[in-house]
Amino acid sequence: MDLDLKGKRALVTGASSGIGTAIAKLLAAEGVRVVVHGRDQVRTRRVTDDINAAGGSAKIALGDLSNQAGADKVVAAAQEAFGGIDILVNNAGGPSDASLGMEFFALKPEHWVATYERNLISALRLSEFFSPQMKERGWGRIIQITSGLAYSPRGMQGDYSASKSAMNNFTFNLSRALANTGVTVNGVSPGMTVTPMLEDWLAGIADANGLGRDVAKGEEFVLRNLFQLSVGRLGRPEDVANVVAFIASPLADYMNGTTVRVDGGGSPSVN
Repeated sequence: MDLDLKGKRALVTGASSGIGTAIAKLLAAEGVRVVVHGRDQVRTRRVTDDINAAGGSAKIALGDLSNQAGADKVVAAAQEAFGGIDILVNNAGGPSDASLGMEFFALKPEHWVATYERNLISALRLSEFFSPQMKERGWGRIIQITSGLAYSPRGMQGDYSASKSAMNNFTFNLSRALANTGVTVNGVSPGMTVTPMLEDWLAGIADANGLGRDVAKGEEFVLRNLFQLSVGRLGRPEDVANVVAFIASPLADYMNGTTVRVDGGGSPSVN
C-alpha cells in the first residue's frame, strides 16, 4: 500500500534504538526525510547511516529532551536538516535515570518530576515548537508513543506509568486545541515489545528459571506464566512502526485525538 508519504519530513525522537529505530527506518522506506534523534552519538549515527545506505534520506539531531537547552539543540538541528517538520513522533522517554528499577514507595517527588520531564514535558516542548508551522501549512502529524502501563499500571514504575497516562490526556487535549487546522494528534500505546532492553530482562527471566540466558525461552516463560496475550507472542518494534506509519499518513486524516493500543490483546480493560 502506498501511504502517500513521499517528500514529507519527520522528526523521530529516541530513534537510536528499539521502537524509535523501527519507526525511523519504516518512514524513510516510505519516502519520508527523517531526522533521527538520540542522546548517544554513535548509536544515533549508526541508524542515520543505515537509512542513507538503504537509499533513504536521514540526518541526525543530538540532545537531551528532558531539559530546555537540550530541546532547543534538537529543534535547531531538525529545522536545519530539512527546513521544517511535517511529522513529529514523540517516542523518547522512559523512567528517569535515577528512578529506573525503584519500588513504588522508594520514589521521591524529584524522581516523579524527572520522569515527567523525560516523557510528557519533552513531548510538550517539541509540540509547542512544531505545531505552529504545521498549522501554517495546513497539514501535520503529532504522534505520541505512550505505554500499556498508562492504562494498566502494575503497582510499580509509578512515575513512568503516570507520565504516560498524562501523555494520553495531552494527546486528546492537543487535538482539540488544533481542531480544524489540518494537524492531527494521536498516540500509539505499545504493550511488551522486544527491544534490546527487554531482551536483557527476558534473558534474566530465563536464567532465573534454569533455562540459560536464552531470550526465546524467556519469552516463552513470560507468555506461559506472567502475561496473557491473545496473539501468542510479544511485540516487535516493527509492529508499532507499522501503526505509526499509517497514522502519519494522509490515509489517517479521519483519526484525531485517539491513542491506539498495539499490545497483542494484553490489556485487561475496555478501550
